[in-house]
Amino acid sequence: MTDTAHLSQILYVDDEPDLRMLAQLALESMGGMKVSLCDSGAAALQALATLKPQIILLDVMMPEMDGPALLQEIKKTPGLYNGPIIFLTGKANADEIVHLKSLGAFGVIPKPFNPMTLHNDVKAMWVAFHEQQ
Repeated sequence: MTDTAHLSQILYVDDEPDLRMLAQLALESMGGMKVSLCDSGAAALQALATLKPQIILLDVMMPEMDGPALLQEIKKTPGLYNGPIIFLTGKANADEIVHLKSLGAFGVIPKPFNPMTLHNDVKAMWVAFHEQQ
């Protein structure tokens, strides 16, 4: 079983450079986590060939390959990644959350996220994921 107390490796996929930078700063400075960044679904698939993140954070709306399409690509590639996938989205209404979870997402964090609490939100989902295993 993975050590739930030590979340250290995150992959964050978002096409918005300012949000990537803000999330990276928040998670690394407040949460002590190492955050790898990708600006597209294609870049994330390529990065997953070598990166071994404990959690993947995904934007929903991205050009070319959106978050849900990326999630499906990850899920259908055996051995690529088996941990929790969490969406960060501005469309975090109840119906959208149910839809994203039906696709295989573990959770949803609404945008705009609070940079002061993002690390706690991610850590809480990390612990909850492992409690369900």
